[in-house]
Amino acid sequence: MIIRKRLAAALCGALLVTVTGGLLPSAALADSGGTADRATAKEPPKVELVLDVSGSMRARDIDGQSRMSAAKQAFNEVLDAVPEDVRLGIRTLGADYPGKDRKEGCKDTKQLYPVGELDRTEAKTAVATLVPTGWTPIGPALLGAADDLEGGNTTRRIVLITDGEDTCAPLDPCEVAREIAAKGVDITVDTLGLVPNARMRAQLMCIAEATGGTYTSVQHKEELSDRVSQLVDRAAEPVVTPVATQGGVRCADAPRLKAGLYADRETFGQHRWYRVDLLPGQELRASVSIAADRPVNRDHGVLLRASTLAGREIVRGESAGDGRTDVVSTGLRYPRPETNGSATDTGTADGTDGAGDTDGTGTGDGGPAAETVCLRVSNSFSAPASVKTTPGLPLELTIDITSGPRDAGDAAFFGLGHGWWLLGLLTLAGFAAGGLWGWVSRWRIAVWRSN
Repeated sequence: MIIRKRLAAALCGALLVTVTGGLLPSAALADSGGTADRATAKEPPKVELVLDVSGSMRARDIDGQSRMSAAKQAFNEVLDAVPEDVRLGIRTLGADYPGKDRKEGCKDTKQLYPVGELDRTEAKTAVATLVPTGWTPIGPALLGAADDLEGGNTTRRIVLITDGEDTCAPLDPCEVAREIAAKGVDITVDTLGLVPNARMRAQLMCIAEATGGTYTSVQHKEELSDRVSQLVDRAAEPVVTPVATQGGVRCADAPRLKAGLYADRETFGQHRWYRVDLLPGQELRASVSIAADRPVNRDHGVLLRASTLAGREIVRGESAGDGRTDVVSTGLRYPRPETNGSATDTGTADGTDGAGDTDGTGTGDGGPAAETVCLRVSNSFSAPASVKTTPGLPLELTIDITSGPRDAGDAAFFGLGHGWWLLGLLTLAGFAAGGLWGWVSRWRIAVWRSN
């Protein structure tokens, strides 16, 4: 009886595979291939490991070893596994000055191994010489690491490993991280706290959040090694580097954008305008994210609005938050029909589109008329009086232009578009599989009764 059930299940599975014809995997592979091509990094990524070598690293509370010994072993394992295409460096803090002069102690940070092609033997030898010594100048170390990673069009990541809070206030490391993020140099800071307390955890989380990084609490040597290796590997993953742009104060002055990822900055309560040209039969998909890289007041929101040059709203996307948040995002879709009967609604009040066209459309080469879509990004962030409002909040705008649906119903009904035929095929396959299963079950019961 068990064999018969397995036979029936196998038949149903074979029917499903036959009907669907392996369509889903091929589509997925095609999509992932296109994404990989777009996400190729131009230059090798850069990573700098920043290690705390202050006196407190002598404590023996990580698997019976001192924190320094656990860190050294973890570093050796990480250095053995660094991908070939990653440019890695090492910086220390608190490694040289053993005295009690706070001013001198807060200068105690240096680059132990320069960022570049990795010589594993040389790097391990340099780490082996470290001895827990002095203070914990996290802020100066972050500034130094940011300088070490300067130059090049690539991803940059700082991995900070420490067992204590910064001892060099008022140079608050959280404010330093915000300053690094405000420079727009695309540096991510990940933090790892060795046997952390509540205050240290709060400080390290603030540093990570300010730059879009992560925080991890570490209690064991294996955790430290695994997490650092994971972060270094993550830096080697292909990413899309945003293209710097500057939105206009009105649509007529806005930059024309094509499909891609763009970075800008928007001050509190500001509007930014961008333009996208859309041909008949194309669909615009746009999304925007604004990061709160500094303390902000409660109740905030982001609005992405698409309109014609004449100001008529086409579609909008909005999102709101209440309380602490790091990123607020929203998006929209606008499929343009194959035929455009609204050319008279695409011009500005003076009959131009800001680029010399008198009707707001037209490619000038006799081809299909392109409609100019105005995208406006607005935010309702506000901040306490003590918080700086410049530079503006980091903004990322994603533009994608694809082939539009055959009719408006495809885009509106659950967003499935041309996938309806596949859904119908799967439904038929389900009915067929159910009928087959019922026939096999009736046959099995008949055999059982006859026996």
